[in-house]
Amino acid sequence: MTARPAPTARRIRLATELRRLRERAGLTATEAAQQLGTSSGQLSNVETARFGVSSDRIRAMASTYSCLDQAYVDALVAMAGDRTRGWWEQYRDILPVGLLNLAEFEHHATSLRTAYTAHIPGLLQTADHAREIFRQVVPQLSPPEIEHRVSHRIKRQDVIYRMDPIPYSAIVHEAALRMRFGGPTTARRQLEHLLAMSERDHITVLVIPFDAGAFPGSGQSLAYGLGPVPELDTVHLDQSHGSVLLDAEAQLAKYRTLLDRMEAVALGPEKSRDFIHNIAQEL
Repeated sequence: MTARPAPTARRIRLATELRRLRERAGLTATEAAQQLGTSSGQLSNVETARFGVSSDRIRAMASTYSCLDQAYVDALVAMAGDRTRGWWEQYRDILPVGLLNLAEFEHHATSLRTAYTAHIPGLLQTADHAREIFRQVVPQLSPPEIEHRVSHRIKRQDVIYRMDPIPYSAIVHEAALRMRFGGPTTARRQLEHLLAMSERDHITVLVIPFDAGAFPGSGQSLAYGLGPVPELDTVHLDQSHGSVLLDAEAQLAKYRTLLDRMEAVALGPEKSRDFIHNIAQEL
């Protein structure tokens, strides 16, 4: 095991899952360490992501904890074996760590379900639209800081442009469609881009019109990322004080339900495209 300063969100998630495995087995850290032939201090370092952990150690832990879900264990082993540092690492000393965590979260998701009420989803934004959003950040960002955030946002979009794009579903409220960031020309081009992206086979855009009235989850911006197994699903919340990643079972169930209910009140894909087209024509 090797020490890992400043662990990534993915490494922290792996450590969290290993702790959950132990807790489901009903073992204390001391009891588990004894059965694994290590010290409770070393086990604590693994469960808090201060130390890395090998694939063999993970399989030994799963066996000791009587975990019979082989797909889940294999997914944990794959997480431990992925030692690459993603493109977002070049921004580590430039952007808030929450933005790096978001990029890592999206990169490793097998599919994404999102919902936005005040903004066009970041993965579907044009560079000009994103730039206007970042100009409204408080405290005000400098021009270089704005361009760093724009470039980061555009690079995040690789997950839906690459050769094996992930399935992506976006629920967008009418309020977000009518926000004229950058004026009519920029807003119209953004809507045209949104329409073009919605035509792709792996992308679904659903609109909730004002006429739908109140609905669960209104006012939130969230992304639900599916993992290689359901236990490794993750929710990302975009909040004014920064982003938050959630992975507790109850939280995952809550946000799956919210997305289901939001989809139920949204227009279908074809009607959503017509709706977006009509707003674009008004600009």
